[in-house]
Amino acid sequence: MKRRSARSILVRVDSYSSVNPNVTQLFSRLFFCFPLFTRFKTRSNALNIWNLLAAYLPDDLTRSMRSTYSPRFFTRCLHAALPNLCALCGCQSHSVICLQCDATYWHWRDFPLRCTLCALPLTTSAQRTRQTCDMCISSKPSFDATFTLADYVPPLDSLMLSLKFGAHLALGREFAARLARLAAARLDASDWPDIVVPAPLARNRLVERGFNQAWVIAKPFARLLRLPADATLITRSRSTAAQARLALEARPGNVEGAFVVTKPIHDWHVALVDDVMTSGATLQALARALKAAGARRVTNFTVLRTPRNIESDNLYLM
Repeated sequence: MKRRSARSILVRVDSYSSVNPNVTQLFSRLFFCFPLFTRFKTRSNALNIWNLLAAYLPDDLTRSMRSTYSPRFFTRCLHAALPNLCALCGCQSHSVICLQCDATYWHWRDFPLRCTLCALPLTTSAQRTRQTCDMCISSKPSFDATFTLADYVPPLDSLMLSLKFGAHLALGREFAARLARLAAARLDASDWPDIVVPAPLARNRLVERGFNQAWVIAKPFARLLRLPADATLITRSRSTAAQARLALEARPGNVEGAFVVTKPIHDWHVALVDDVMTSGATLQALARALKAAGARRVTNFTVLRTPRNIESDNLYLM
């Protein structure tokens, strides 16, 4: 098959545009949309391209396409055909994180031995034997287990900041896929969660940001595990100060009693999803509210875990 150059294709398009002037306008707009899609690969940009095609193609062909192919199918085709930019190094890649960065920075395949309750790395042989850190032994948290992908350290911290403050929502699906693989490998099949719930975001921050990053992760996570997900099962009963602006010792009191369970969950195993775990105060308050409402077990799934040696730096988060 003879390979055609871009110039020959444009010549053919230009010759056809004399018959249909809309073709030139269509291609000029598509050339503007495709770079946007390769940079962000979001559903909205894919839908923009879909709508452009539908606007300039014949009506009978448009109706046939809409009845045969969904926008999600069109999005998947663009994902397969167009390159993306790695969220860490910026190189072209067909995945959100390129293979090189995945092998270099993500060590979840060689999962370090962590506390089964709070997910902090275990440092002594005694801790590793009992699989629980000293802090959880002295004061057992309300949640029953915590799973995390990696520590909140550079450059992985930039991914979370990109999701939260840069609206790079494709990262939510990437984190969800990794958490789902971790859950499948680590969870006991006899005690599978009954529902997936995201950590609720304060109303003013939700209005300001436009989305809850925990829900962006929790929704595809639940879909991959074939579990129901509910973003309204637990809500905030009052406004609280941002945890990131408080000292570690002030965080538990800030969120104590701030959450209310809105639906019956008697004897349920709840999978609680959040982006980052630092002091654990928010997840502790959420687990306490869920247990008070009748939950049998609460398992935390967090993308990143702040190491103990930098918790006092108050870098961020929950």
